[in-house]
Amino acid sequence: MIAVCRTRTLRTLRADLMTAEAEAEEPRREAEIVTDSAIRAETALEELRAELVRATADAARLEGELETLRAQSLLDTEDRQALRMLLRTVRKQSALTDRVYVLFHRGALHSVHATLDAAEAAAEAEGAPREGWTAHTPGAALPPAAEVLWRVQPLPLGGAR
Repeated sequence: MIAVCRTRTLRTLRADLMTAEAEAEEPRREAEIVTDSAIRAETALEELRAELVRATADAARLEGELETLRAQSLLDTEDRQALRMLLRTVRKQSALTDRVYVLFHRGALHSVHATLDAAEAAAEAEGAPREGWTAHTPGAALPPAAEVLWRVQPLPLGGAR
Protein backbone atom coordinates (compact mmCIF):
# COMPACT_ATOMS: atom_id res chain seq x y z
CA MET A 1 0.00 0.00 0.00
CA ILE A 2 1.25 3.30 -0.93
CA ALA A 3 0.54 6.35 1.11
CA VAL A 4 0.48 9.71 -0.45
CA CYS A 5 1.62 12.56 1.64
CA ARG A 6 2.06 16.17 0.83
CA THR A 7 5.46 17.78 0.96
CA ARG A 8 4.32 20.26 3.51
CA THR A 9 3.11 17.51 5.82
CA LEU A 10 6.32 15.62 5.25
CA ARG A 11 8.36 18.70 6.13
CA THR A 12 6.26 19.25 9.25
CA LEU A 13 6.74 15.60 10.27
CA ARG A 14 10.50 15.86 9.67
CA ALA A 15 10.68 19.08 11.73
CA ASP A 16 8.68 17.45 14.54
CA LEU A 17 11.00 14.46 14.39
CA MET A 18 14.08 16.68 14.64
CA THR A 19 12.53 18.58 17.53
CA ALA A 20 11.64 15.33 19.31
CA GLU A 21 15.15 13.97 18.72
CA ALA A 22 16.67 17.22 20.05
CA GLU A 23 14.43 17.08 23.11
CA ALA A 24 15.30 13.41 23.67
CA GLU A 25 19.06 14.09 23.41
CA GLU A 26 19.30 15.74 26.86
CA PRO A 27 17.53 12.90 28.72
CA ARG A 28 19.72 10.42 26.79
CA ARG A 29 22.87 12.23 27.98
CA GLU A 30 21.53 12.32 31.53
CA ALA A 31 20.74 8.60 31.33
CA GLU A 32 24.31 7.89 30.17
CA ILE A 33 25.72 10.02 33.00
CA VAL A 34 23.50 8.26 35.54
CA THR A 35 24.46 4.86 34.10
CA ASP A 36 28.18 5.74 34.29
CA SER A 37 27.73 6.99 37.85
CA ALA A 38 25.90 3.80 38.82
CA ILE A 39 28.68 1.68 37.30
CA ARG A 40 31.35 3.71 39.15
CA ALA A 41 29.37 3.44 42.40
CA GLU A 42 29.01 -0.31 41.97
CA THR A 43 32.75 -0.65 41.26
CA ALA A 44 33.57 1.49 44.30
CA LEU A 45 31.20 -0.61 46.42
CA GLU A 46 32.91 -3.83 45.31
CA GLU A 47 36.33 -2.32 46.11
CA LEU A 48 35.10 -1.20 49.53
CA ARG A 49 33.71 -4.65 50.26
CA ALA A 50 37.04 -6.22 49.29
CA GLU A 51 38.87 -3.69 51.50
CA LEU A 52 36.49 -4.51 54.38
CA VAL A 53 37.27 -8.22 54.02
CA ARG A 54 41.03 -7.45 54.04
CA ALA A 55 40.67 -5.11 57.02
CA THR A 56 38.65 -7.72 58.94
CA ALA A 57 41.29 -10.37 58.21
CA ASP A 58 44.08 -7.97 59.27
CA ALA A 59 42.21 -7.08 62.46
CA ALA A 60 41.80 -10.77 63.35
CA ARG A 61 45.47 -11.44 62.65
CA LEU A 62 46.56 -8.42 64.70
CA GLU A 63 44.28 -9.46 67.56
CA GLY A 64 45.95 -12.86 67.60
CA GLU A 65 49.37 -11.22 67.61
CA LEU A 66 48.28 -8.93 70.44
CA GLU A 67 47.22 -11.91 72.55
CA THR A 68 50.55 -13.59 71.85
CA LEU A 69 52.44 -10.42 72.80
CA ARG A 70 50.41 -10.04 76.00
CA ALA A 71 51.24 -13.60 76.98
CA GLN A 72 54.91 -13.01 76.14
CA SER A 73 54.87 -9.81 78.18
CA LEU A 74 53.51 -11.68 81.18
CA LEU A 75 56.22 -14.31 80.79
CA ASP A 76 58.86 -11.60 80.49
CA THR A 77 57.56 -9.95 83.65
CA GLU A 78 57.69 -13.27 85.51
CA ASP A 79 61.20 -13.89 84.16
CA ARG A 80 62.38 -10.45 85.30
CA GLN A 81 60.88 -11.03 88.73
CA ALA A 82 62.60 -14.42 89.03
CA LEU A 83 65.91 -12.89 87.89
CA ARG A 84 65.60 -10.10 90.47
CA MET A 85 64.98 -12.70 93.16
CA LEU A 86 68.00 -14.72 92.02
CA LEU A 87 70.16 -11.60 91.96
CA ARG A 88 69.11 -10.73 95.51
CA THR A 89 69.95 -14.26 96.64
CA VAL A 90 73.33 -14.17 94.88
CA ARG A 91 74.14 -10.76 96.33
CA LYS A 92 73.28 -11.96 99.82
CA GLN A 93 75.42 -15.06 99.41
CA SER A 94 78.31 -13.33 97.70
CA ALA A 95 78.62 -10.55 100.27
CA LEU A 96 82.16 -10.68 101.52
CA THR A 97 82.26 -12.09 105.00
CA ASP A 98 85.12 -10.71 107.01
CA ARG A 99 84.74 -13.11 109.92
CA VAL A 100 83.30 -16.43 111.01
CA TYR A 101 81.85 -17.40 114.36
CA VAL A 102 83.44 -20.42 115.96
CA LEU A 103 81.47 -22.38 118.54
CA PHE A 104 83.54 -23.99 121.31
CA HIS A 105 82.26 -26.56 123.80
CA ARG A 106 84.43 -26.68 126.96
CA GLY A 107 87.27 -25.20 124.97
CA ALA A 108 87.06 -27.74 122.11
CA LEU A 109 86.07 -26.67 118.59
CA HIS A 110 82.45 -27.67 117.99
CA SER A 111 81.47 -25.92 114.72
CA VAL A 112 82.02 -22.86 112.49
CA HIS A 113 79.15 -20.54 111.44
CA ALA A 114 78.61 -17.54 109.19
CA THR A 115 76.62 -15.55 111.77
CA LEU A 116 76.49 -15.18 115.52
CA ASP A 117 72.84 -16.20 115.53
CA ALA A 118 73.63 -19.40 113.65
CA ALA A 119 76.35 -20.31 116.15
CA GLU A 120 74.07 -19.66 119.13
CA ALA A 121 71.26 -21.66 117.51
CA ALA A 122 73.65 -24.61 117.00
CA ALA A 123 74.67 -24.46 120.67
CA GLU A 124 71.01 -24.28 121.78
CA ALA A 125 70.27 -27.29 119.59
CA GLU A 126 72.98 -29.17 121.56
CA GLY A 127 71.38 -28.21 124.88
CA ALA A 128 72.91 -24.83 125.77
CA PRO A 129 70.57 -22.51 127.68
CA ARG A 130 68.75 -19.92 125.55
CA GLU A 131 69.69 -17.08 127.88
CA GLY A 132 72.99 -16.24 129.40
CA TRP A 133 74.98 -15.46 126.26
CA THR A 134 77.36 -12.63 126.95
CA ALA A 135 79.46 -10.61 124.60
CA HIS A 136 83.19 -10.53 125.15
CA THR A 137 84.61 -7.07 125.72
CA PRO A 138 87.43 -6.41 123.27
CA GLY A 139 90.79 -6.28 125.03
CA ALA A 140 89.53 -8.06 128.17
CA ALA A 141 91.04 -11.38 129.13
CA LEU A 142 89.02 -14.47 128.28
CA PRO A 143 88.29 -16.95 131.06
CA PRO A 144 90.00 -20.31 130.64
CA ALA A 145 88.26 -22.31 127.91
CA ALA A 146 87.72 -25.37 130.09
CA GLU A 147 85.69 -23.29 132.54
CA VAL A 148 83.21 -22.11 129.87
CA LEU A 149 80.58 -24.63 128.73
CA TRP A 150 79.73 -22.92 125.43
CA ARG A 151 81.58 -20.04 123.83
CA VAL A 152 81.11 -18.27 120.48
CA GLN A 153 84.19 -16.47 119.35
CA PRO A 154 84.42 -14.32 116.17
CA LEU A 155 87.56 -14.99 114.17
CA PRO A 156 88.70 -12.87 111.21
CA LEU A 157 89.04 -14.67 107.89
CA GLY A 158 92.49 -15.03 106.34
CA GLY A 159 92.42 -12.16 103.80
CA ALA A 160 90.16 -9.82 105.81
CA ARG A 161 91.57 -6.78 107.62
